[in-house]
Amino acid sequence: MRACGILMPVASLPSKYGIGSFSKSAYDFVDTLALAGQKYWQILPLGSTGYGDSPYQSFSTYAGNSYFIDLDALVDQGLLTVEECGSYDFGCNERYIDYEKLYYSRFRILKKAYKRSRIEEKGDYQIFVKKHSTWLQDYCLYMAVKNHFGGISWNEWDVDIRNRKPEAIEYYVKEFAEEIEFHGFLQYIFYNQWIALKAYANSKGINIIGDIPIYVAFDSADTWAHPELFRFNENNEPDAVAGCPPDGFSRTGQLWGNPLYDWEYHRATGYEWWCQRIAYSRTMYDLIRVDHFRGFDQYYAIPYGHKTAESGRWLPGPGIEFFDKLKERLGEVDIIAEDLGYQTPSVLKLLKDTGYPGMKVLEFAFDSREESDYLPHNYTENYVVYTGTHDNQTLQGWFRELSPEDREYAVEYLDIKEKDISQIHWSFVRAVLASVAKLAVIPIQDYLGLGAEARINQPSTMGGNWTWRLQEEEFTKELAAKIRKLVKLYGRL
Repeated sequence: MRACGILMPVASLPSKYGIGSFSKSAYDFVDTLALAGQKYWQILPLGSTGYGDSPYQSFSTYAGNSYFIDLDALVDQGLLTVEECGSYDFGCNERYIDYEKLYYSRFRILKKAYKRSRIEEKGDYQIFVKKHSTWLQDYCLYMAVKNHFGGISWNEWDVDIRNRKPEAIEYYVKEFAEEIEFHGFLQYIFYNQWIALKAYANSKGINIIGDIPIYVAFDSADTWAHPELFRFNENNEPDAVAGCPPDGFSRTGQLWGNPLYDWEYHRATGYEWWCQRIAYSRTMYDLIRVDHFRGFDQYYAIPYGHKTAESGRWLPGPGIEFFDKLKERLGEVDIIAEDLGYQTPSVLKLLKDTGYPGMKVLEFAFDSREESDYLPHNYTENYVVYTGTHDNQTLQGWFRELSPEDREYAVEYLDIKEKDISQIHWSFVRAVLASVAKLAVIPIQDYLGLGAEARINQPSTMGGNWTWRLQEEEFTKELAAKIRKLVKLYGRL
């Protein structure tokens, strides 16, 4: 069935407290999605973020970002007051997130709510802890110890707790019992608020597309608690890290720095950790976008300590065996394969063998030197098509930055007659919605016609990313009606 959705990070929702959250604005956004005839809301990863603020570098593959907790809901529960919420500085810019102010304010006010919660007495909290026992205790201990050592990575902690000596674990669990419970409280609140929002979206006919990174951060509870999952040496240091080789976009390649999986270990365990991860993701989302799908076919290994990605090499991933095991354990899983970039015959075969839809991005299509697979007439049905993603420039920003030759090519291909450049985004939106691809997803910025100032992320750069926010009343009922008309016109209602 043909359908469409909107890409909108939770962090980018409007709110009174510096960052988007599971607040009334999120429920209002769902209502407007429904008015606009959408079937999907695509978000970015929901994990807790650290240095650089990237949702793709999280402290845990499971734990949620406590910045997304709705403070007004805690007021309704009697755990905070309106006055207290208004007394903290979360940043005064309604358009951009100030993560430094959030960091110094959000945990302080959430600690107040925790101290009043008497959470240890609540039966449903104990049920939550038991239900999530495979990761929750490790994560909460990790965060408590990390805070004790001033936020430094676990490989810089004292050697006994760094290596998880039983006597050290016992000592820190006792010494920081309250801090551990505080982080459990945050996860309990986060989970309940998110599940309630997801249920509301589903009741309105809106499905959630979640996004899971293929890799985990080195500075994470996963690597500290389970080093056996990764290619670590006897000192629990990576022997190689993830990235991408040099290409036309980056002369020295991309050095992501994530630890690589020990795929032989995963194979020997029947991919148990991955099966648990995907099973959990299925409770959080209706459809799962798996980032960097190519890594399951071949992964790029860069020697640990190298400053660029130039010396890496491609190594074989788990291949179709991995996805067969997922299907055997979990049944059919609704997955979108992020297969952007250079596609080898083997990764194309893997995508075909899994049956998962791949991705097409319209902004990649218009190279006047050659015909591209990203041009709409080359699509087949089993794809999810985007104008752009969170890693791309907005349509308006991209169009203004095109070379004259590429811009002329795009104008001719789409038969753009519009003289007002501020309105050209609608021609690209129409091309995506009209395409044969069964699912079309468009960033909210492209419906709004916003420029470079609204870009979410510029890969391989630090600072200024992940900060853009939608403002109140921008996603209007009038805009929703215009979108709905197009959605109906192209058979996606």
